[in-house]
Amino acid sequence: MLDEHQTEFRTQFVREPAALRHHPALVLNADFRPLSYYPLSLWPWQEAIKAVFLDRVTIIAEYDEVVRSQRQAFRIPSVVVLKDYVRPQKRVAFTRFNLFLRDEFCCQYCGARGDLTFDHVVPRSRGGITSWENVVAACSPCNLRKANRSLRHSGMNLRKKPRQPTPEEMHSVGRRFPPNHLHESWIDFLYWDAELES
Repeated sequence: MLDEHQTEFRTQFVREPAALRHHPALVLNADFRPLSYYPLSLWPWQEAIKAVFLDRVTIIAEYDEVVRSQRQAFRIPSVVVLKDYVRPQKRVAFTRFNLFLRDEFCCQYCGARGDLTFDHVVPRSRGGITSWENVVAACSPCNLRKANRSLRHSGMNLRKKPRQPTPEEMHSVGRRFPPNHLHESWIDFLYWDAELES
């Protein structure tokens, strides 16, 4: 059974963005796939070096930059792989962020991107519930236009029927939205299992 420290180590893979500005390490599961694509599983370099010393990860690639302790110098890891496999989540949490990711950050009525909110397809005032199957990403103009009417009464149509996504589907969508910075040493590990074009 994992102690509290190990549980924290294995589950909190994405750190504060400010800590990731300089030399973050891409964290791979024991099967050499990223733990998460969006947000991408990254650790600050300090965390990666600590994990190496605790013998929890293997270094796969390194930056050219070096850090020094009193006794030795180390190249900063750019890709590390966990020695123990972390079982992926079986269900996707129903959060605003995951909803936007499922809908690829675009309005499910008109396809616009940016300034997104969410809309109940069957309005709550008409008995609609807050669930994967009844909530979609919507831009503000479409949300205002639809108001608390049904699709039929508003004359609007959905681009696709909302449903609960699988973790695999979310990984697939997340790979299409890489972070602003991708170090060259990460690319092979982010897309190595992508289907090749014929």
